[in-house]
Amino acid sequence: MRAVFEISFESMRKWITATLILAAAVVAQQTHKEYEPPNAAGAGQKLLAQFAGDWDVLKTFFPANGKPIVTKGTCKQHMVQDGKFLESEFTFVNPDGTKSTGTGISGFDSKTNRFTTVWYDSRQTTMSIRQSDGAFDGKNIVLWATPLDPDRPGRKTVTRAHLEEDGRLLLYRHFAIDDKGQERMIIELRITRK
Repeated sequence: MRAVFEISFESMRKWITATLILAAAVVAQQTHKEYEPPNAAGAGQKLLAQFAGDWDVLKTFFPANGKPIVTKGTCKQHMVQDGKFLESEFTFVNPDGTKSTGTGISGFDSKTNRFTTVWYDSRQTTMSIRQSDGAFDGKNIVLWATPLDPDRPGRKTVTRAHLEEDGRLLLYRHFAIDDKGQERMIIELRITRK
């Protein structure tokens, strides 16, 4: 009789433990939903979705001195995470025949009216983060460099992107900003839909 009681007691202890773990998981999910309520895609995602597709890329780098350097490439862009983010995969063929690649993730927070992008590429081990200032007109994306290290903010830069030619051309321009607030174009990407 005692063995039956011990088995029953052990089974009951396991059942109670499992029930408490399950209850804790349910409460944790509810707490997470309350902490970070899900939201739907907004106006920024509608613009980003127009960037989806296969593209040819013409990149022009404008050095401080000397002639511009032109590089050709391709880009595949698609919406991910239920249409909330744009993922961009670039491949460039450099003038010397070597290739480089880059990946961008772009999102829009409808609560703050801000775009945020993250960029990383095969050329370097750093990442670039850019964010808009909250002024979105429905057509133009303006992103300011956001330093990852506040003690070393790096260069002041701004990028501007918009569609032209009924959505067949995505024009992306990257500007350096000097101490006087003057902008100088560093990179232009002319991204043409295939």
